[in-house]
Amino acid sequence: MKRRVLPALLLPLALLLTACGGSSSANSGGSTDGTGSLTLNVGDQKGGYEAILRASGELDDLDYRIKWSTFTSGPPLLEAVSAGAVDIGGVGNTPPVFAAGADSNITVIGATHGSSAGEVIVVPEESPLKKPAQLKGASIAVAQGSSAHFQLVASLKKAGLGIEDVKLKYLQPADALAAFSRGKVDAWAIWDPYTSQVLRTADARVLTTGEGVVNGLGFQVASPASLKDGKKSQAIGDLLVRLERAQKWVFEHPEEWAEVWAKETGLPFEVALDAVKLSYGTRVPVAIDAAAIASEQEIADTFAELKLIPRRFDFEDYVDTRFNRDLPASSTAPRSYGKASS
Repeated sequence: MKRRVLPALLLPLALLLTACGGSSSANSGGSTDGTGSLTLNVGDQKGGYEAILRASGELDDLDYRIKWSTFTSGPPLLEAVSAGAVDIGGVGNTPPVFAAGADSNITVIGATHGSSAGEVIVVPEESPLKKPAQLKGASIAVAQGSSAHFQLVASLKKAGLGIEDVKLKYLQPADALAAFSRGKVDAWAIWDPYTSQVLRTADARVLTTGEGVVNGLGFQVASPASLKDGKKSQAIGDLLVRLERAQKWVFEHPEEWAEVWAKETGLPFEVALDAVKLSYGTRVPVAIDAAAIASEQEIADTFAELKLIPRRFDFEDYVDTRFNRDLPASSTAPRSYGKASS
């Protein structure tokens, strides 16, 4: 049966929990040689910062060194930032909310905006469910505390439903994929590359997407102590500029990046390319402006109301806008640099 996804396909995706919650440990990713005595400790995720910077040539001519630590998800990466073990790392739109809700020692310093088309709720192809309002009473798999969790909450609200109207199955992506493929749940709330994988390998269709529902933001988060160090702060600023140029390179070379990403993650090339075109190739660095902060505040208030974070807080208290430069507004960012593949 097409819906019986082979277990082998679950393994590489277990490395790609870029937006999800859950626990994980860090692995040393080695060092990037540069010049000078300063070492910047960067938290990464498989197929993340280091891969895109190296593929685009942006690790050339560094006047500082980078020590990479690889994490399988945002929450443990931010734990390392809070502990001062990592100077900077990139995560999705929800991990900073959970970290700030726990009063972690973090500062949000950079943002990206992209399409939310890869944030979806999928159902089996033969499912009688045709619109989100019909999810009442359905069992839905979702990773607790993930961007998909908020997308599910927001999609249900838009359809006139609440979390209490459905049966949530809190499952990490690999387990959720297995449950969905075996018909153990009625729907699955996910993000790319899981979206691209399940649509290629399982008998599934999209019930609804996050477009117009979630903010499509991702963040770079730094240690406050690192930002107080003049030399490290300068290196962090340089890294953010290099990441901006690297993202532009992705827009201009989507297939080349998909090849690199597939090798880094173990994803089939076709799945990687789908995810690049649908989600990862749409990201644009943006300013952390009032609109971005307000959007994150909505997420924070939602999870506080659901009692999934221990307290209410002002997201703005965890933001430093010194690196905004002349970046576009978060709500009006272009979806490409003008050369993205369709």
